[in-house]
Amino acid sequence: MHVCPFEWRYGTEEMRKIVSHEERLKKIALVEYALLRALKELGIIPEVDPEEVLKAAEDVSVEEVEALEKELGHDIMAYLEALRRRMGEAGKYLHLGATSYDVVDTAWALTFREALSKIYKDLKEIIEKMIEMSIRYRDLPMVGRTHGQWAVPITLGFKFANYVYELARSYERLKDAEKRVVRLKLSGAVGTMASWGELAFEVERKVSEILGLEPHAISTQVAPRDGFAELVSALATLSSVLDRFALEVRELSRPEIGELVEGVGRRQVGSSTMPHKANPVTAEKISGLAKVARSLVIGELENVPLWHERDLTNSSSERVILPHAFLTVDEQLKSMKSLLNKLRVNEEAIRKHLREAGCQILAERVMIYLTLKKGVARNDAHRMVMDAVREHGDVSKAVEAGHEISKHLSREELEELCDPESYLGMAPRLVERAVEYARRVVSS
Repeated sequence: MHVCPFEWRYGTEEMRKIVSHEERLKKIALVEYALLRALKELGIIPEVDPEEVLKAAEDVSVEEVEALEKELGHDIMAYLEALRRRMGEAGKYLHLGATSYDVVDTAWALTFREALSKIYKDLKEIIEKMIEMSIRYRDLPMVGRTHGQWAVPITLGFKFANYVYELARSYERLKDAEKRVVRLKLSGAVGTMASWGELAFEVERKVSEILGLEPHAISTQVAPRDGFAELVSALATLSSVLDRFALEVRELSRPEIGELVEGVGRRQVGSSTMPHKANPVTAEKISGLAKVARSLVIGELENVPLWHERDLTNSSSERVILPHAFLTVDEQLKSMKSLLNKLRVNEEAIRKHLREAGCQILAERVMIYLTLKKGVARNDAHRMVMDAVREHGDVSKAVEAGHEISKHLSREELEELCDPESYLGMAPRLVERAVEYARRVVSS
């Protein structure tokens, strides 16, 4: 019986496997293997075979561990018991000197590293696709919008390039968070490393080398949860950037705008009752899942303040929060790739709206011209242009009607000022700068 939609509807098979219970147990076994090997190589325990842990792990099922947990009341002890029953001499020394969260948090670090690797790969693909679109439409002028109203002209490439920049910043943010959270936590009860005596740092160093993880400089009995909160927040920020682009598509796909449209398959149903509908369902899914990603941040922030050297309040919530944070963003990235592949740009609609906007969206340009070329005070020029637009709907119509502004502008001057393609500022060069930044980030 399926209960959670992430089991069957959202997320890729690859990410589901990475955050699955089965994989978590395998990673815990890998940490136990690394610890046994370090203890043996340092002469703390006899010459046993650490490989026994990994061999035993292949034979242990989730169901067996869950049954043992009901008996023992402790998930890690249940798994250790299942492993020990299958091990020889090495089983005597399994988990020696460690506390549960040495293996739990280090296993989380291994999971984070693997999950982030997939996210980086998908995010790179999306950024490259967005770069391609930014360059292709770098010089295509369109109406800019602020507050949902016509603003000044931009280019479609400029619009896309802003998302390139923000997605690259999310890539950078995740890489930065990874440095602080993908770390070895191996410090025993309360974090003092007392159980390994004078060789404690050597034990840590060897385990660190085996697993390829830098250790935390210090910790309590658990790894510091500020790093976990930072990671979940960075994932939610990426989720929100994807949401912002999806919202852009949804807004611009309204029939009365129709500048960007999410393509639909010939047999794809939009509405169960309205056959004409072709809804932006992929974009809407991205936006809907962003609400889930953002909600998970609060839970992980609540896990930062734990009692003294540890309590168990983080454990139950993180079983929900951490896998679902990755699965949510994973599904969004998958959907984003699909959305970009079927996105349709309606250049005719873009040009139509630019014509309809007329000189109204060049009001700023006229105001600045009146100040710099005609000697009108800036605030007076602002009032004059605002009145012209509000009274006549357009500066050029105001000039024809003999509005006050006509005393300062000739028809020839106005014709030049009202050309949107000559008032794009540095938009094309800003596209290039954003592309350069993103490529530098994802190649580092």
